[in-house]
Amino acid sequence: MARKKHDEEPVRPLGAAEVYGRGRTLEDRDLDRALRPRTFDEYIGQKAVIDRVKIMVAAAKKRRDAMDHVLFFGPPGLGKTTLAHVIAHELGVGLRAASGPAIEHKGVLASHFVSIGERDVLFIDEIHRLPAVVEESLYPAMEDYRFDIAMGDTMNSIPVAPFTLVGATTRTGLLGAPLLDRFGQVLRLEFYGAHELAAIVRRSAGLLGVPIDDDAAHEIGRRSRGTPRWANRLLRRVRDYAEVEGNGRVTLKVAQGALAREGVDGDGLQDGDRALLRALVEKFDGGPVGVEALAAALAEERDTLEDYYEPYLIQEGYLARTPRGRAALRRAWEAVGRPMPAKAAAAAGASAGGGGGGQGELF
Repeated sequence: MARKKHDEEPVRPLGAAEVYGRGRTLEDRDLDRALRPRTFDEYIGQKAVIDRVKIMVAAAKKRRDAMDHVLFFGPPGLGKTTLAHVIAHELGVGLRAASGPAIEHKGVLASHFVSIGERDVLFIDEIHRLPAVVEESLYPAMEDYRFDIAMGDTMNSIPVAPFTLVGATTRTGLLGAPLLDRFGQVLRLEFYGAHELAAIVRRSAGLLGVPIDDDAAHEIGRRSRGTPRWANRLLRRVRDYAEVEGNGRVTLKVAQGALAREGVDGDGLQDGDRALLRALVEKFDGGPVGVEALAAALAEERDTLEDYYEPYLIQEGYLARTPRGRAALRRAWEAVGRPMPAKAAAAAGASAGGGGGGQGELF
């Protein structure tokens, strides 16, 4: 099966402040590392995934062998990178981290394999963005622990220490079947519940030394779009308001006021979400409309919509992916303060019943 092409440049989130975007500040990166769980016991949520990975880790340690390769997929911010670090820590081995777009050719990948240690973890984020020739060179490395590279007119095979590849992607559909088949486990990370996110907020607040009330932690958690990364970012912003305009303690009133001023409403929607829903409702009468047309109307990239906004909006019942395109559901009309016309309701229902709506579909 030929690998699908995906040559787009990295995209920025729709209408979001930098704090919510992919272009993270140094503070974001440093604090993300500081708040990252290091062990399975510290990791909150994703119980089904954690249970399966624990067995893989325990078996590998018992055999004193490299753990089988594993691929994590799901929307951004759910903990794929964190899990890679936890796996390496629990195995007691080193971790080499790379990003798909940064491995531009086989030579870059070879440099990782030359320096990788016995049973180490190689983590590749955005693995779906590996060039096709690099992806294909992973096959013998994953199966036979050898790396084939051309030197002059000859092909040489370099031995690779037994290792574990941990891949992370938001787009399994852009990975070739041969690569997917070489992973021992392909595991989906799901959105978090409000109670799990509240627990994450309380844990992060403790690490940051921020006093917080339980009801405030729950309020931040339920507005965090089902995503730990958002929960930690919102906590930091609320902390700023508490320190500047209060006594430093995060109470429910402080949290509600800070989140309102940051543009995060009671359902977790922020400016970018509302802009997308407003365009769908007001410019396209609720759809169905193709994603390219919707992206053009918003002057944004298709990837921005598909990777950063649609997963949560679909999960929460604001829009549907249908064979004919995106369709606004009743919650979308309510979010922009307009009643849903009977014609739009019938069209959305008919389109949704046509077999669309899966997050893996690309229209």
